[in-house]
Amino acid sequence: MERKVLHGRAVSGGCVEGEALVTRECISGWGGITPVTGTVTEVGHELEGQSFAGKILVFPGAKGSSGWSVHFHYCRLLGTAPKAVLYNITTAKIALGAVVMHVPAMTDFDCDPIEEIRTGDWVRVDADHGTVEILRRKEETVQNR
Repeated sequence: MERKVLHGRAVSGGCVEGEALVTRECISGWGGITPVTGTVTEVGHELEGQSFAGKILVFPGAKGSSGWSVHFHYCRLLGTAPKAVLYNITTAKIALGAVVMHVPAMTDFDCDPIEEIRTGDWVRVDADHGTVEILRRKEETVQNR
């Protein structure tokens, strides 16, 4: 695989690696997730029934009310928050949510992470240096088993 590195702006620092969970749809914190499990519960959402707990969540941004950050703060307290968040649309709710989750968060990328990263890819988020590196593609992981 050709090494792919995205560059962006850190909202909150830190460095983690993990499996990506990608959606093209914004996520609603208030009524759209269950903090106890870190599961998307919004009916009809492409991630409905999937948990972002311990994953690198790649998504356009937050939708809904200002309760978004509160629900994602609960996820942090319950141990079900994503390892990192990568998003495109900055609003007060997502910026505050990123800070209260205490996870690396990035935005303003040189290329769209939703287009470059696929669910199941293994990625390294280094918000301290403004980089996201795709370390292993999902199909490479499956082939090497």
